[in-house]
Amino acid sequence: MTTLLAGGLTDDEVARRVAEGKTNDVPARAARSVLDIVRANVFTRINAILGVLFAIVLTTGSLINGMFGLLIIANSVIGMVQELRAKQTLDRLAIVGQTKPVVRRQSGAVALAPNEVVLDDVIELGPGDQIVVDGRVVEHANLEVDESLLTGEADAIAKHADDEVMSGSFVVSGTGAYRATRVGREAYAAKLAEEASKFTLVKSELRSGINTILRFVTYLLVPAGLLIIYSQLFVNNPTFGTALMESVRDLLTLQPGWGDSARQLKDLLISTDFRESVLRMVGALVPMVPEGLVLLTSIAFAVGVVRLGQRQCLVQELPAIEGLARVDVVCADKTGTLTENGMRLTDVTPLDAGDDGDAVGEVLAALAAVDPRPNASIQAIAEAYPNDPHWPVQASAPFKSATKWSGASFAGHGHWVIGAPDVLADPSSPAAGRAEQIGARGLRVLLLGRSDRSVDAADAPGQITPAALVVLEQRIRPDARATLDYFGTQQVAVKVISGDNAVSVGAVADTLGLRGETVDARRLPTEPEALAAAVGKTTTFGRVRPDQKRAMVHALQSRGHTVAMTGDGVNDVLALKDADIGVAMGAGSSAARAVAQIVLLDNKFATLPYVVGEGRRVIGNIERVANLFLTKTVYSVLLALLVGLAGLGAKLFGSDPLLYPFQPIHVTIAAWFTIGIPSFILSLAPNNERARPRFVRRVMTAALPSGLVVGSATFASYLLAYRGAGATAAQQMQASTGALITLLVAGVWVLAVVARPYQWWRVALVVVSALAYLVIFAIPLARDLFLLDVSNPAVTAGALGIGVLGAAGVEAAWWIQGAVLGETRQVWRR
Repeated sequence: MTTLLAGGLTDDEVARRVAEGKTNDVPARAARSVLDIVRANVFTRINAILGVLFAIVLTTGSLINGMFGLLIIANSVIGMVQELRAKQTLDRLAIVGQTKPVVRRQSGAVALAPNEVVLDDVIELGPGDQIVVDGRVVEHANLEVDESLLTGEADAIAKHADDEVMSGSFVVSGTGAYRATRVGREAYAAKLAEEASKFTLVKSELRSGINTILRFVTYLLVPAGLLIIYSQLFVNNPTFGTALMESVRDLLTLQPGWGDSARQLKDLLISTDFRESVLRMVGALVPMVPEGLVLLTSIAFAVGVVRLGQRQCLVQELPAIEGLARVDVVCADKTGTLTENGMRLTDVTPLDAGDDGDAVGEVLAALAAVDPRPNASIQAIAEAYPNDPHWPVQASAPFKSATKWSGASFAGHGHWVIGAPDVLADPSSPAAGRAEQIGARGLRVLLLGRSDRSVDAADAPGQITPAALVVLEQRIRPDARATLDYFGTQQVAVKVISGDNAVSVGAVADTLGLRGETVDARRLPTEPEALAAAVGKTTTFGRVRPDQKRAMVHALQSRGHTVAMTGDGVNDVLALKDADIGVAMGAGSSAARAVAQIVLLDNKFATLPYVVGEGRRVIGNIERVANLFLTKTVYSVLLALLVGLAGLGAKLFGSDPLLYPFQPIHVTIAAWFTIGIPSFILSLAPNNERARPRFVRRVMTAALPSGLVVGSATFASYLLAYRGAGATAAQQMQASTGALITLLVAGVWVLAVVARPYQWWRVALVVVSALAYLVIFAIPLARDLFLLDVSNPAVTAGALGIGVLGAAGVEAAWWIQGAVLGETRQVWRR
């Protein structure tokens, strides 16, 4: 151990460095500014499309048809409010769960926030501490650092005086201090930390699926959009194309008569027939855009962050909410996860006839006093034996997860080690047998023994003479049993993976109701396939090394499992990092918290079911919402294609052109109660259905048939009521109203199917949506405002009849989809 005690900076030196900007100024978690959030929610592709269409409608002077422009405001405001709430929650929780390095200054050592560290600060290190800035070692005592998060190499690296340490690595064992040489954005891991800490929704299976759906929609929009524009603007207004071409030609060639052709084009543009065509073109394009799908996905995630934040759960990466809902194996560390962190010494049994209890107690007190950063076991011993005998220390060896022991060599008092009995003692010895018997009761047992060589020798611990068994009691978390029972009911397998004695771990697992074989990990195979088979059939593992924990996670993943790892110590870091979802306890090491996607700040294992519930709510509800939006897109594209092809037929065969059935106001009100309001409610509603795979396939197979049925029924209803190019304005409005009635009847039934399995509030949602349209059609003022005409009984009755047939088709498609996917259909929630 180095004898140098490096001095810290004075207050004046700190102030000078702060003034010079030599601080660890790295972006805080969730650091996207309010301006960034506003920009991201206002300037979206969907808002741009709707904005252009809104401007086109305004040129016609029909303000009522521009009501869909309110979607731009709604999309922006709702998204901003929810994301700002989530940002505030993340900011608050990140401060609570923040790593606080101990900085040594002239005024004393104090724990500071990382951004308060300045250049040349001396920062103290102990087991589990994360290195927050780059620096050089100035003190070391058996200091070993794991740089696997930066280099991928899992082996701990011994650090000596003047060795470089990099931010993002963490201390495995030993103690020391280092002087900061690079801070802020100059530090090695600062850029990585900046990217990882942003409020982001990337790398999510759910969002990847939605992006796939949106690409599919784009492929449909392009041909359908071009076809409807051509049919409504050029076919229905044959002089428009000619006038436009003449005006452009005259302008480009500077013809003297250019003004006349421009006036002719202007007169055409302001004509009633042309404005009608423009409105119906916009009416065809607006519903093709799934305007709320991405918005509601973002809202669902953001609301999940806020809800979990209320339970002191810090979600460091938002897709973790979704990921934990898909987990089918949970690997739980015993200490600190299933049991409480604190320990209590219950018994000390001398094994050497030459030692009495007082002599053993003196050794234990000396060992506890030597360790500057004691773990939970040594802390319990220190509480039981607080009187330090002040023996001169010649050498010390810190506890390491890989070796399972620690110790010290005292001048005049010999070499002493304390650690796992099955590591330090001969397995056939009476001491090992006695320790196993005690451990079978779920207690932690340590062996205190004399060594024949110094603890810092290359071949330490050497030959051990057992001196005493130290028995510690761990209290099982009161919420652990209920949490494990919950996972059992949800078909989520639980694997207990611990570095403790296998018998002791098995006893704790048995107490918690976990059944299955307990295996000592030292006897596990190393070949990946054999390891995967062994891990798959075993429930409880003891004496697991840190590298084995990671290998076991990889083995489970190789069998197609989605794995969550819970833990709190340095020995859990590698497994936490490589698991699909890493869950760390707030009271755990800073390194464990840094690599985990989810941090339980209140250390309650029972919070996990709520995280699973939030993930299931997000996945299940977004699937419902996606069904609604994609169904609307499909029937809108189908209508556009059918009307556009009819227009081409009219152009080729000289028949009457076909106006698109709806104006923008019609598609706006159609979306209010069949999609818009219901989808918002459904996206935030409680939903604990088990997450199911193949999101895109499921949504596509549900929305495509429904959309085709609704679109076909609507087109048929329109054709029956359409009176051709010579129809009066009243007849055209009646035909449009009839098509809208069919669309609404079938659309409400799509909502009724998507809302299943029914609960009282879901039935109420469907009923209220249907009644809302009845109210609109029943009030004369609303009919006039929304351009509706139900005065023709034949058209209205025919539209209702076709709508009912469309609803029947949607119902049939739902049952057929269930048969194709092999799913049992459930109308009412059991």
